[in-house]
Amino acid sequence: MFPSVNTASKDPDGLLAVGGDLSTTTLTLAYRNGIFPWFSDKSPILWWSPSQRCVIKPSDLHISRRLKQKLKQNKFRVTSDEVFEKVIKACASNRKKF
Repeated sequence: MFPSVNTASKDPDGLLAVGGDLSTTTLTLAYRNGIFPWFSDKSPILWWSPSQRCVIKPSDLHISRRLKQKLKQNKFRVTSDEVFEKVIKACASNRKKF
């Protein structure tokens, strides 16, 4: 469905493909291959896989004292790799302008 990330453009860095859809199947495939969508409204979907990434290893993550205090208030629940399809659908239905 996607070309190899090795074929991503050098300028602009990481542009890999244009078009397609944002279904959970497509997004799951993209994310598992280091590809993500980034585009503007009224523009075609642009798929990116830049040459450099920011990777934060859990062992290197520093949580500030203030953030720890907020987390202890149990107002937030921090998870990973849970209900991906549900999250994507909820985000897609909430198209607020920031």
